[in-house]
Amino acid sequence: MVQVRVAAGGQAAKVTREQRWVLGLASLASFIVILDVMVVATALTAIRRQLGASLADLEWTVNAYTLSFAVLLMTAAALGDRLGRRRVFAAGLTLFAVSSAACALAPDAPALIAARAVQGAGAATIMPMALALLNGAFPPARRGWAIGIYGGVTALAAVAGPVLGGAVTQGLGWQWIFWLNVPVALAAVPLVLSRISEVTGPGGAVDLPGLVLITAAALGLVWGLVRGNTAGWGSPEVIGTLAGGAAAAAAFAAWERRAARPMLPARLFRSPAFSAGNAAIFLINASLTGVIFLMPQFQQVVAGQDPLGSGLRLLPWGIAPFLVGPRAGALADRVGARVLVVTGALLQVAGVAWIAAAAGPGTSYLALVTPMILIGAGLALAIPAATRSVTSTVPPADIGTASAAFSTMRQLGGAFGVAVIGAAFAARGGYATPAAFTRGFTTAFAVAAGLALAGGAAGTALRSRGNGAPATASPGPVSAVSARGQRQDGGEVAVGLPPAAAGCAKGTSTLARTCPACRRDLPPPGRPRQWRGRSSPAWSGARRPSTPGA
Repeated sequence: MVQVRVAAGGQAAKVTREQRWVLGLASLASFIVILDVMVVATALTAIRRQLGASLADLEWTVNAYTLSFAVLLMTAAALGDRLGRRRVFAAGLTLFAVSSAACALAPDAPALIAARAVQGAGAATIMPMALALLNGAFPPARRGWAIGIYGGVTALAAVAGPVLGGAVTQGLGWQWIFWLNVPVALAAVPLVLSRISEVTGPGGAVDLPGLVLITAAALGLVWGLVRGNTAGWGSPEVIGTLAGGAAAAAAFAAWERRAARPMLPARLFRSPAFSAGNAAIFLINASLTGVIFLMPQFQQVVAGQDPLGSGLRLLPWGIAPFLVGPRAGALADRVGARVLVVTGALLQVAGVAWIAAAAGPGTSYLALVTPMILIGAGLALAIPAATRSVTSTVPPADIGTASAAFSTMRQLGGAFGVAVIGAAFAARGGYATPAAFTRGFTTAFAVAAGLALAGGAAGTALRSRGNGAPATASPGPVSAVSARGQRQDGGEVAVGLPPAAAGCAKGTSTLARTCPACRRDLPPPGRPRQWRGRSSPAWSGARRPSTPGA
């Protein structure tokens, strides 16, 4: 595993070459996946006209991608742990490129929907592997900085998507929003295989019952949410799929508590950072996805803009993610995830509520610029901090699982947001006139503000400072440690402190704690402060003990 060495005095050394490749390729892969989610929104009208698609066809053009994305994330994470994360990451990029070409070549709506489902499977393979490789390549002392850049690039893709989608659709045709993915993804594959080291998770058999149950739960819940507005919330289809999904989720939770090798260890949810971070990203992304779903339509239906014009008017969203995002993760190292998640959610609430109050047929575009900047600033702060909170508090062997759980919650939140906010829109408004659209729009944005507020409330359960103590590889007493810095149960341990933190390890009785003064990991109990373990940063002057118990 790549490590960042720390010089005397506790200052982080220069990032290694492989770490740069991991950060760059993971950010690039995340960018094209999130970008593809966004560009389709501005191309739906052109797709409808050229392929003769119905409204239901357009809905499934979006939902087929979301469904396969959500339900296959956990499966992809399990495969990455067993087969190798680099290998599965490269396979996901290949599948994404091939399915993007199939989307561009689709002769009719059913073929496009099928290709979009396969494309979602490729995206589900890419996202957890990208985040797992990124977290595995950087030690805790540098992980916040790396995730800040990764999160900033991802947030920028979400904002730039409607602009690029509108420009490409208007200038070249809707097919080119998919063709653009092909050379980028294919060019990344050989770089992934040649520049990134292979990493695997815990061995053993795949948790097949767990895979089936979590897939059934996600499929049932997402299907019910995305079909609620079309089939009716009281229809047997929607009630049945939501109830079935909830039952499968309960069965999954019960199975994971008793499985010998669980796919999602229940002990991870004992960490407030893991549980609260997942809840926060679910609600924040629900608000964000619903806002993005309606805002381009407002620009076209009420303001009379074309696809490119509506996309360009969303550019203020990208200012804060571009400027703040790369620094948000490093800021979380200093002030803690709770401050950034809560602050980011409140900024999102303020921006969404402001738009809800100001929007109308005669509203000037300038009146919407400031609240859009606030929304972008909120996302730039909250998303990297929530990501870091979830993935930085688990042991190395569980990073892939934690990353997939986080991505699954984010996608499920998006489906939930579109369903709930869309239902709020339909209850008060419609597409008949700009005034009718505005009525539904303001109601829907009020609901979106409420979801973001709930996300901020969930964020209050996060740690206020510190990296948090990573979960141990198994519950119970601290495992024995060998002289190589590896626990006898297969997990890995943190190492000693730099000279600047001398004395802060005294009295430590638990494994992999974090010093509140210097932000570094404390050594295992009974170890000299200068002892060096295999899986953590190496401090200047570190010496290996002569015996395992030294």
